[in-house]
Amino acid sequence: MNYHPMKSINRITFKLKLIVLVLFANVSVFANESMDSLIQRIDQAIKESDQYTSLREQRIAHLKENKQLVKRNTVDEYKINNQLFDEYKQYICDSALHYESLNLAIAEQLNDLSRNYESKIKLALLMGTTGMYKESIDLLETIDESKLPEFLQVNYLYTNLRVYNELAFYTQDKHSSENYWRIGGEYMDKLRKVIYRDSSLELQLREDSARNMHNFGLALKLNDIWLSRIPKGSPDYALATFHRSLMYQWQGMVEEQKHYLALSAISDIESAIKDQASLRMLAQILFEEGDIDRAYNYIRFSWNATVFYNAKLRSLQTATILSMIDKTYQAKIENQKSQLQKYLLLISSLFVLLIVALLVIFQQFKKLSAAKVKLQNANSELNDLNTALSKLNAELTELNRMQNITNVELSESNKIKEVYIGRFLELCSVYIVKIDDFRKKVHSKIRDGKVREVQSLTQSPDLMDEEFEELYDNFDNAFLELFPDFVEKVNELLNEEDRFVLKKGELLTPELRIIALMRLGINDGTKISHFLRYSLTTVYNYRTKIKNRTFLNKDVFDSKILEIR
Repeated sequence: MNYHPMKSINRITFKLKLIVLVLFANVSVFANESMDSLIQRIDQAIKESDQYTSLREQRIAHLKENKQLVKRNTVDEYKINNQLFDEYKQYICDSALHYESLNLAIAEQLNDLSRNYESKIKLALLMGTTGMYKESIDLLETIDESKLPEFLQVNYLYTNLRVYNELAFYTQDKHSSENYWRIGGEYMDKLRKVIYRDSSLELQLREDSARNMHNFGLALKLNDIWLSRIPKGSPDYALATFHRSLMYQWQGMVEEQKHYLALSAISDIESAIKDQASLRMLAQILFEEGDIDRAYNYIRFSWNATVFYNAKLRSLQTATILSMIDKTYQAKIENQKSQLQKYLLLISSLFVLLIVALLVIFQQFKKLSAAKVKLQNANSELNDLNTALSKLNAELTELNRMQNITNVELSESNKIKEVYIGRFLELCSVYIVKIDDFRKKVHSKIRDGKVREVQSLTQSPDLMDEEFEELYDNFDNAFLELFPDFVEKVNELLNEEDRFVLKKGELLTPELRIIALMRLGINDGTKISHFLRYSLTTVYNYRTKIKNRTFLNKDVFDSKILEIR
């Protein structure tokens, strides 16, 4: 048969494209996107797969509505059935066969031989690629090649080529396989004589031939031309990238194979194609690489699509891989369950040990508390001059006896008592020495007859003031030793313009000393006034001023003071 008039022009165009591809052979599409990014895109596409399926269903529903508007057994109905066939052929196999079978009946009703052969060729190709080889060949044999219209010759020869090559690939009988390859080769020779040069199908066939001959350089260049003609994400793009993955598979280039399988899988999902092989093959590679979880998710999704497509051959192709991955995945889950049970048992044992340890610690704290009470009782019998500090220790003892105290608060209370007991003992020793010195001084003056000096000495309040100043200084030092960040944390609770600013060398102001006593749990105004030697009115006024300086209400402010650590 003669070539189409445009074939010579197409041949020149093809050569020019080939030259451009050779010049830019080092520029690889593979480098454009990382595998991790593609995996994320697949995961996202799977999540959104229902949306893509919905779009296809909307197109199908629209076509079915249009079908209701045309007359039965007419060319218009035939055209709509063809559109439905195109929507269904990669979506639901049974439905695609149904609508093309309806077209075959319409063609017979219209006595239209061209449309009759066209429907048979479409049915035969779908049957042949989904494992219905006998039905496909029987249908092709009803076509009289001598009466075949010219525009159907390429499709007819290509369909025969595909069916016999599929038979040759899947048959278990070596003699039959060789015969099918031979028949397929004959149809290939016929096809080469009539197919348009540089058409998409011709490029695909030349690419397959180059790949089969291990001429991967030429195959890749032809695939580049094929890819340059089709939009990304389309069904044709899914097919072209799948073919490219096969070239890398034959060369043992696993990463490149995975890359193009991923691109193909994304296009399949986004096109709502249920007759898909890319995701299944990618799942198998990921499984072999040890990515069990993702392999399982992909093969389950692929299997659901295969079941939905409803072609037995596809189910057989997917079932073996699914079974292998599923067994490994289930074994992994069982192993994880076993590990989880072991960890649960270990945690339970540790929890029991923790409870026992807490009980032991609690008993020790009880003993320590009892010892502290005894020590406080002994200390209460010391000199009356230390009444103020004894009262403070009594308040700490009362705090220590409070019910439902937390472990952190108990530890803090113990620390406070230890510091103040140390200070108390030190003060006791100092006060005893001072009293003895004072006694000796008074005795000396009486012995020397200096009674008026004795009277003057005992009547002056200076001595008492000095002792209280020393007491407050010891209190401030002890408190700030326990709560070194006390002033900063109090300031955090106050308005910015009302915060305390200490003078050089100053430890606590009177207001801060009142807040410090509040932190120690001493809220009784009488006790505070006795300790600080202020009147109740003065203590009340100080506390009122403090509350006016905070942006919190009274109860929250008091609780925040007690939370200072």
